[in-house]
Amino acid sequence: MRQQLIPIVLAGILSTVAVPTAHAQWAVYDGANHVQSVLIAARELQQIDNEISSLADQAQMLVNQARNLASLPLSTLSTLQSTIAQTTALLNQAQNIAYSVTSVEQQYQQAYTSISSSLSDSALFSQARTRWQNAVGGFEDALKTQATVVGNIPSDNSAMTQLVSASQSSSGALQAAQAGNQLLALQSRQLSDVIAVLSANGRAQDLDRAREAATEAEGQAQYQHFSQHDAYVPGTVSMFGGGN
Repeated sequence: MRQQLIPIVLAGILSTVAVPTAHAQWAVYDGANHVQSVLIAARELQQIDNEISSLADQAQMLVNQARNLASLPLSTLSTLQSTIAQTTALLNQAQNIAYSVTSVEQQYQQAYTSISSSLSDSALFSQARTRWQNAVGGFEDALKTQATVVGNIPSDNSAMTQLVSASQSSSGALQAAQAGNQLLALQSRQLSDVIAVLSANGRAQDLDRAREAATEAEGQAQYQHFSQHDAYVPGTVSMFGGGN
């Protein structure tokens, strides 16, 4: 529109050059100077138009930059942190033998490797019962962990749908990057769930195998304990107070 005005202004100004003066006195009219002034004015108008166009381009560039710097209005961080805390709390509630090197060393030594023929039958029975409780508790913990992880699937699906939708409809680079980062965080949380399930299952299986190995050692200890008793010696039994 501004560029269309420049020829119109020039035509209007140049048309005044051919109009004779109506004054009674003879006026000296410098047509060349007038034309030169018009050209200068036209060039200045063109320059102003170029500056306006440049400012418009800069404004559009700032708008694009603002879009690229706009933050994603969706955040699933608190949900992911809550789910991780729930799984961690479940692992910390492991029965009998906790997920701790110190706990494993102490309780394993007491119930699995301290079996000998010098122990009494009641002590051997008590150790066997402890090992059985550990094995059963390990399987129960594994089932709880599996149930927790499976329960996370619906919320994970909802979060994934929201993040993918936010990424596809993002208005700038920052929003797309933030959506991608949250998707990676979701995958990391899911990976931690897999690790928790594998750890719980492995713990249950290891406790059961340790129980079986200890049962064999317990059987040997009981055999040695029984063999230390004196052999049976038959004797005469008197019944009803009678003789032979």
